[in-house]
Amino acid sequence: MQAAKVAVVGAGIMGSAIATRLIEARQAVTVFDLDKAKVAALTAKGAAAVASVAEATRANDFVILSLNHADIVRSGVFGDAGVAAAASSDKLLIDMSSIDPADTAQMAKKLAAETGMKWLDCPLSGGVPGALAGRLTVMAGGDAADFERARTVMQHLCANYTLMGPSGAGQTTKLINQLFCAVLFQAVAEAVKLAEAGGVDPKAIPAALKGGRADSSIMQEFMAKFAARDFSATGRIDNMLKDLDSLQAFALKTKTPMPMTGQVVEIHRLLCAAGLGPRDSAEMMRLLDGKTS
Repeated sequence: MQAAKVAVVGAGIMGSAIATRLIEARQAVTVFDLDKAKVAALTAKGAAAVASVAEATRANDFVILSLNHADIVRSGVFGDAGVAAAASSDKLLIDMSSIDPADTAQMAKKLAAETGMKWLDCPLSGGVPGALAGRLTVMAGGDAADFERARTVMQHLCANYTLMGPSGAGQTTKLINQLFCAVLFQAVAEAVKLAEAGGVDPKAIPAALKGGRADSSIMQEFMAKFAARDFSATGRIDNMLKDLDSLQAFALKTKTPMPMTGQVVEIHRLLCAAGLGPRDSAEMMRLLDGKTS
């Protein structure tokens, strides 16, 4: 089978993992990032480097974006030497960033109208471990034909790849995913403290509750980590807050009451105010332990 020609724009934590997985799957990968050291780490693994997003787009059939914010996505697509400068109807943009659903729909419409290039929003869940293992959960928004075309690439990254509806629907589903994750991270942190207060080893809880109604992959994966005060990076609190802010804005726009989520959002805001934003969600334990440094 011929290798897909894929550009990955954004070589941060997730973008690097996505590119690494595609390289290991023997796809033809081109990488662009403003951070030359990040690009060099991927070219050492077999990726090609280019000088601009436009050059990456021109040389490839698929363009994956892995960027932190809608404004950065907009600049990468419509800015100088961006995707739109080299776009055509035979290419497909796959946005694996987590951004606002309305921004996604607006940009997808603009790109198609101006260049003919289609846009599939493909936010993900599963983090770096999921990407490296090809076990991501991806919730997509866009046309069914584009969804199927993207499978050429996504088959190497995903264990669960689902079309949720038109443009923006993938991003809405990602907001729901983040709602569950944020609330469950807080629940795990509080459960660890309660177990410790009651003389129960919190690391034994996941096995004890496995298969019951309280079971979840977050409890299974993170409770022992939180209990050990293992603060190694698996994600960033400030990135979660970005998604939660988008969630709250969407809820306000749709007049959806979200009392529990609101409290968890403010806990994340408090953690960021304490300077813990760039760190892992396990830092919640510092707050509950009465320590912020």
